[in-house]
Formats: sequence, C-alpha cells, structure tokens
Amino acid sequence: MNAANTANTANAYKRQQILTATPAELTLMLYNGAIRFVTESIQAVDKKEVKKAHAANMRAQRIVRELMLTTDMKYELSKKWILIDEYILHCLVQGNIRKDKTQLEEAKKYLMDFRDTWAQAMKAARVDQAAGNNSGAGVIKA
Repeated sequence: MNAANTANTANAYKRQQILTATPAELTLMLYNGAIRFVTESIQAVDKKEVKKAHAANMRAQRIVRELMLTTDMKYELSKKWILIDEYILHCLVQGNIRKDKTQLEEAKKYLMDFRDTWAQAMKAARVDQAAGNNSGAGVIKA
C-alpha cells in the first residue's frame, strides 16, 4: 500500500468517526485536536519553524473558538467555563505573536484539564445512563 492510499484510508476512517460520533464525543475530539495542534506549535517554536508554529497555533485557536461558540450558556457552569476558554485563547494568541512557549504550554495545560474533565463527565453520564438514571442526561449526551 503506498502513502497516498494509506492517507486516503486514514482520512476516510476519520470522516466516519466524525459522522458517527455523538456531540459529546465530537467535543472530546475537538479538545484532542486542539491539544495536538498546540503541541505541534510548541515543537515548531523549539525548532524555530515560525510558519509551522503559526499554522498549528491558528488551528488550535479555531478549535477553541468553536468550543466557545458551541457552549450552552444556559448553565451556570458554562458561564465560568467560557471565561477559562477566553483565557486559553488569550494564551494561544500571545504565544503565537511572541512565539512564547510558556503561553502555549499554559494553554495546553488548561486544554488537557478540560479534556480530562470532559472525558470523566462522559464516563459518568454513561454510567448513569446504564443504571437508568436520567439525571444529567440533558447536559452530556454520550
């Protein structure tokens, strides 16, 4: 199998994953993507690859903005959560402008914390759902 076929197969698999994912799983995928792009940006900064660092950072910024746009603001927790999202975005922007690894690592730390919290909430929702308990089912549909 050549590289083009391998890439096409991988892309088809990713598309299928996205098309069949629940909203909660899509959110988890977004967090994982943002973390991956911030990591790429940090590595590119280390290597002094300015264009690559910028491109990866912009992808991470777009994901964080998407997460902010899709946050359901009817929950009190969401109002606090989005403030941290704004801080993450600030860190990404400043890290991109200054090619500052400290800012990028700060953003990555918060993204990882959010991702881990989201994964735990998904797991708890699945346990509740399996037990027939619908409390919280409206918050996370996993």
